[in-house]
Amino acid sequence: MNNKTALNRRVYRDRNEKTRADDTLSVAPLPVRVVVMRMARDHLLPMKSYLLMSFAAMAAAAATTGALPFVMQRTSDEIVVAKNMTSLYYMPLLVIVIICIKAFSEYVSSVSEEYIGQRITAELRERMFKALMYADLSWVQRTHTGRFTSSFLGDIGAIQRAAGVTIVGLGKNALTCIFLIGSMFYMDWILTLAAAIGLPFAFRQIGRQGKKMMRSSTRVFQEHGDLTSFVSQALSGIRVVKAYGREKEETKRVSDAIGRTVEFAMQSVRVRAASGPITEALSGVGIAAAIFYGGYRGITGTMTPGEFMGFITAAMLLYQPLKSLAQLQTNLQLGVAAASRVFAIIDNMPQIKDEPGAKPLHIEDGAIRFDNVTFGYTPEIPVLKDFSLDIPRKQKVALVGPSGAGKSTVLNLILRFYEPESGSISIDGQKLNETTVASVRAASALVTQDPFLFDDTIATNISYGSEQATREEIETAARAAVAHDFIMAMPDGYDTLVGEAGNRLSGGQKQRISFARAMLRNAPILLLDEPTSALDSNAEALLQEALDRMVADRTVIMIAHRLSTVKKADVIYVVEEGRIVESGNHDALLAQNGLYARLYETQFGEDPGAGRISAGDASAEKRAVHGG
Repeated sequence: MNNKTALNRRVYRDRNEKTRADDTLSVAPLPVRVVVMRMARDHLLPMKSYLLMSFAAMAAAAATTGALPFVMQRTSDEIVVAKNMTSLYYMPLLVIVIICIKAFSEYVSSVSEEYIGQRITAELRERMFKALMYADLSWVQRTHTGRFTSSFLGDIGAIQRAAGVTIVGLGKNALTCIFLIGSMFYMDWILTLAAAIGLPFAFRQIGRQGKKMMRSSTRVFQEHGDLTSFVSQALSGIRVVKAYGREKEETKRVSDAIGRTVEFAMQSVRVRAASGPITEALSGVGIAAAIFYGGYRGITGTMTPGEFMGFITAAMLLYQPLKSLAQLQTNLQLGVAAASRVFAIIDNMPQIKDEPGAKPLHIEDGAIRFDNVTFGYTPEIPVLKDFSLDIPRKQKVALVGPSGAGKSTVLNLILRFYEPESGSISIDGQKLNETTVASVRAASALVTQDPFLFDDTIATNISYGSEQATREEIETAARAAVAHDFIMAMPDGYDTLVGEAGNRLSGGQKQRISFARAMLRNAPILLLDEPTSALDSNAEALLQEALDRMVADRTVIMIAHRLSTVKKADVIYVVEEGRIVESGNHDALLAQNGLYARLYETQFGEDPGAGRISAGDASAEKRAVHGG
């Protein structure tokens, strides 16, 4: 490893150290016993009929394997030594019968094992996805989506493989070992002890290898998650990558991540690969001891050639299942590390949930009240500080102020994406923490400045959350959102696929579809987080007219940086550093000559014409007005 590569890896490690410390999937592995018992209770016992069938087939296969050494013994003694013609006829038939029973039993056990593994995989993925959907937003956001994707696909696959290895190991291989060792003890117990001389050392070494395997597999999981995140981010932001000419740098970043993944994967492979040779070497010592001692007894006449041949056959047949059992610890450790991360997701209990006795929110007027609310995304940095706000019934209010003042946080708290640290929030006198989460969110429609569209048709995206809507209702909502014309201009109209995250549409088109979605929902509370930020002046003017019609008879909270969009609000609240510092209508706030007036002056200069959101545009316009 050269110095530059080492430096890059140190930088990478330092940059991700804090992220991994906060990672919801950075959990200590559970004890093997706990994982095995939980998997048996939650997933295996409900499939006990398949388990019984599988174990019965495994027992039959193990019994036939255990019978083969006796067949070899009799074949040698009765055919080779005694020259018995009768045995020459029936012994081959007996071998055919035994092999057929063994083959059919292994087929049944393999099919049963695969079915059990697929069922476990399906159940875990369903439970994991459900847990993610119902988890607190803050909990999900602490971890890169790549880690969740890696766990959803890779970890559950590792659990499936570990479950299969465990079932086969504790079933077929263990039973085969029992039958073969029983046969060996029956033939000669002293010779059996001689053959087993190296096994204690083998199992001890395999146990150590298993612990190393768990540590290396955890790091491989982290690197896979980071790699998935890097690729996802690069593809999602491909326009930015190309616009800034960063293709080479992004390729290098992913290449480095692949290199780290390969490095740690090879560490894991080396640990895993070492267990096989260790078992083989020590098993070879045992077989060599058996050949020496058994051969000596054959020479001295205390063991027949058939007994010697049968014993060596049993010892050779014992090698493969014993090797698999020895590696069971290693494979179990891999599954345990994966299961610990999956269970960390499945067992997560959301903090924002329906309290005992919670009732559905009943909206009559839509009056919203914040009473001394304090909240921060991290406790030591409050965003809202003793924040109080009264929004009368069916009013259109606007929140304006500098970026980071806490405006969007108000909407997040109304939707119960987060809970306040102190104070209370109520709608029509009903405290939100005493109502059901679903009813609170059903009473609201949200339009954000960065709308998200699913990889589906335009009609499906508009009706998201209103699946019972008819095509006529969908088109009516689209017309109101000034979206119908551009939709109909597309080849498939409302059945046009928008692409991943709506990447086949412009920002303004996505915004209007998002607005149509909110209009179709027809909720009594409308939450608008800079809804016109991606629209041109003409579309904004048309949408503003539609919005004026839509806000009638409902409560509306609008967040805006373009002050031109809030002039018609009943009340404008100016938020700064988590508190309301001014309130009133547009004219009253200008007359106060406070923060709102300064924001207005920054956007429009001396001419209250069309405002612009960006500081760069505002400064350019101001220079033009003043001739500078």
